Amino acid sequence: MQGLMQSAAASLSPTVWTMVLGLVLSLGFVQVNALFLVWLERKVAAHIQLRIGPDEVGPFGLLQTLMDGLKLFVKELITPKPASWFLFVISPVLVFAPVLVPFVVLPFGQWLQVSDMPEGMLLIFAFASMTVFAILLGGWSSNNKYALLGAIRSVAQNVAYEIPLLLSAMSVVLMARSMSFQDIVGAQQGVWFVFYQPVAAIIYLIGATAETNRAPFDIPEAESELVAGFHTEYSGMRFALFFLAEYTNMFIVASVATALFFGGWRGPFADGPWWFLLKVYVLIFVVMWVRWTFPRLRFDQLMVFAWKYMIPVALANLLLTALVLKLVA
Repeated sequence: MQGLMQSAAASLSPTVWTMVLGLVLSLGFVQVNALFLVWLERKVAAHIQLRIGPDEVGPFGLLQTLMDGLKLFVKELITPKPASWFLFVISPVLVFAPVLVPFVVLPFGQWLQVSDMPEGMLLIFAFASMTVFAILLGGWSSNNKYALLGAIRSVAQNVAYEIPLLLSAMSVVLMARSMSFQDIVGAQQGVWFVFYQPVAAIIYLIGATAETNRAPFDIPEAESELVAGFHTEYSGMRFALFFLAEYTNMFIVASVATALFFGGWRGPFADGPWWFLLKVYVLIFVVMWVRWTFPRLRFDQLMVFAWKYMIPVALANLLLTALVLKLVA
């Protein structure tokens, strides 16, 4: 048996081992990144609201999020009796699992990427769409009317805003003539695509904010009317997995925006992963800034804005891009 296992391991290609190692490293990065982003959001919110924010646990309150995570880890996992047990338990796992896969193709640097797949961007959008199914399962299996309403809202919102998000990304794909992130970043050697596609960049950032359920688009978690939305009945680490996935999705959509519109790892002086991470966290800061500045939209306003304005503008921008590229080719 041991010889059989050794031969099976030897038969795996180096690419498979690279992806496995990349996923393991991504899991560690996801946890550290979420701890930092929760602390950052508390500090940003406090600054905007003229408060101090966390400052008691650790220097500048840096260890506050770690202590909160430990508290959630030891909390009791409560499952409501009327809930569908298996779906209720598996939903947080299904929400969190897909957020690890995009790290395989994210281009942190010219040589710092697990795998440069020709269809890398398509892979990210495919796995991102799986999250909405897990949210729907979590809300429906809770057997709670507030959770169910939050889950239904999340499905409607993600379906609506996924369309302009894809259309804006396709405008960049047409210009780069590739779905490979390295090809897209390489095509921005002289000028970033945000200067060629400002409308697509704005649409992408708005759609990404809605896709990650961030205010003013946090309708599925509207605590003023739905208690906590789709995760009302979750506690402990099950609750934590939902928010771990949310903050990781923020990093992913900001990373994709950096690669599509802001030159990726390219910088004014020396290219490198430090430029990529700097741009990503600046975009995340902007998303947090928007959250604590603008009030939440009504659900009907949210849907009207997507279907009547964002989708037609994104489609017109895509058609105009294709026409211009055809004329200048």
